[in-house]
Amino acid sequence: MQFAALEPMRVAFAGTPEFAAVTLRALLDAGFDIPLVLTQPDRPAGRGQKLIASAVKQVALAHGIAVHQPERLKDPATHAPLLECAPDVLVVAAYGLILPQAVLDIPKRGCLNIHASLLPRWRGAAPIQRCIEAGDTETGVTIMQMEAGLDTGPMLLAYGLKVGAGETASTLHDKLTLLGGRLIVVALQQLDALQPVPQPAEGVTYASKIDKADACIDWRKPAAEIERRIRAFDPFPGCTAQLGAATIKVWRAQLDQGKGAPGEILTVSPAGITVACADTALNLVELQKPGGRRLASADFLHGFPVTVGQHFA
Repeated sequence: MQFAALEPMRVAFAGTPEFAAVTLRALLDAGFDIPLVLTQPDRPAGRGQKLIASAVKQVALAHGIAVHQPERLKDPATHAPLLECAPDVLVVAAYGLILPQAVLDIPKRGCLNIHASLLPRWRGAAPIQRCIEAGDTETGVTIMQMEAGLDTGPMLLAYGLKVGAGETASTLHDKLTLLGGRLIVVALQQLDALQPVPQPAEGVTYASKIDKADACIDWRKPAAEIERRIRAFDPFPGCTAQLGAATIKVWRAQLDQGKGAPGEILTVSPAGITVACADTALNLVELQKPGGRRLASADFLHGFPVTVGQHFA
């Protein structure tokens, strides 16, 4: 007796940045049939402000996958490509657009989201940055079924990892990206066996979106809190401090001893610039002047003299 071969699962994909592109590559490597990719429209970037395709679009085009780039998904006409490809599942990773219920209802087996935290902690737009900023020692990736609420759907899989003492948003992003790609492949391969688990009502926190207004260092805060924010905002948007007319970016700092008015420069040496905070002090060891590049403090001071007694605003 012969049996018909099972058809491979049709997995549509929605995502935009490199976090999502890594996941798309993982799905392709695992052999899933991907008939359609949704990603945000090309955006201007660089000095020439040329339109640049998203990381996800670049992967899709390289593999001959159809790409759909709506500005938003409120108009039912924008749903047509997804309806036509008739996916079994829609996988969503850092897409950046809200999916209305009409879109969530299209895939036969629902929509799965890859979220870079251990839900329900850090629902929302910036879980990696807010985790570091808060001083969390553990985070991870959750695969959840999507529903209309903000990251509120039942969980299928979760896997945790430790947050290193010197972790930046960049280094943690890379670890969680690889983990997310591996975890969604496992979730799809075991989809029939996985039991959705509702998120706990306790422990809910929200990771609000980060914008440039968040970047300015408030020296009236404790030194440890400022140091965590510097790591959390590396590489975007970078923490800034005003020294006279110049806006300086601070990329790396170390906890130090010292007392003074918040923002007061206590010592200056090739080893760093020590600045008073609310309690103790921070030694700024990697900085960037306007129009310059990231430099170790010794190199920064060669081109930007700083003196004891000056104040960061």
